[in-house]
Amino acid sequence: MNYTANRFREVILDGTWVANTNFRAQLSGLTWQQATRKVDSFNTIAALTFHIHYYIGGLLRVMQGGPLDIRDQYSFDLPPIQSEADWDRLREQLFDDAGKMAALLDEMTEAQLQGPFVDPKYGTWQRNLDGLIEHSYYHLGQIALIRKMVGE
Repeated sequence: MNYTANRFREVILDGTWVANTNFRAQLSGLTWQQATRKVDSFNTIAALTFHIHYYIGGLLRVMQGGPLDIRDQYSFDLPPIQSEADWDRLREQLFDDAGKMAALLDEMTEAQLQGPFVDPKYGTWQRNLDGLIEHSYYHLGQIALIRKMVGE
């Protein structure tokens, strides 16, 4: 396992080193009603989960040879969550895609990580992956706070 893959796993799947929690832990045990409950002007937990998955899914497609087709303007376009099954599906997609991405990250060499991400104007793979990890920690903190507000 490489360092970047480990950092990615820590924030999404199973780590506790930086934040003493991760997405899997914070999303576990939440009902769909809690996940969609609006608190003040904050995004819902479901919306933040979709948002992070949107970027993970987009980078995963690129890693699998597809185009970079994600756009910030669509990153909060959460389909309606109207049942426990909808909420479970969203979480499963996040964790499944994160697992696939972590496995592909394990295969990347240092030279690949330092190579250009899609187009040189976007910087290196490492820069984009670091941004994704930091972005995930930012929203993980929001989720942890909102979770306390909606009740565990």
